[in-house]
Amino acid sequence: MPDTPATQISATRITAADVVKVARLARLDLTDEEIGRTTSQLASMLDHFADIDALDLDGVEPMTQPYPLANVFREDVIVDGLDRDEVLAEAPDAAEGRFRVPPIIGAPE
Repeated sequence: MPDTPATQISATRITAADVVKVARLARLDLTDEEIGRTTSQLASMLDHFADIDALDLDGVEPMTQPYPLANVFREDVIVDGLDRDEVLAEAPDAAEGRFRVPPIIGAPE
């Protein structure tokens, strides 16, 4: 089995201290139960990655999708848009040729 980062991590196992450190860096406040569950789940994932690393994939061509995709292109067609004055006339509040909306950042509550 090749010595890859996934197998190296799996061999040393992830610890609750690792989870606590990453949770702190991510500013997550985990309970003891969540730390235990997360440690177990991450260890299982790393074991699965190690299983994948152990596969002989030398003859397998890399792919990005499980089935072939093709882009479908269409011609760009220029069409008339809506009349600005007509649209703004229907707006609840408009000013200087634009929609007027309430502020969302720094607005007094």
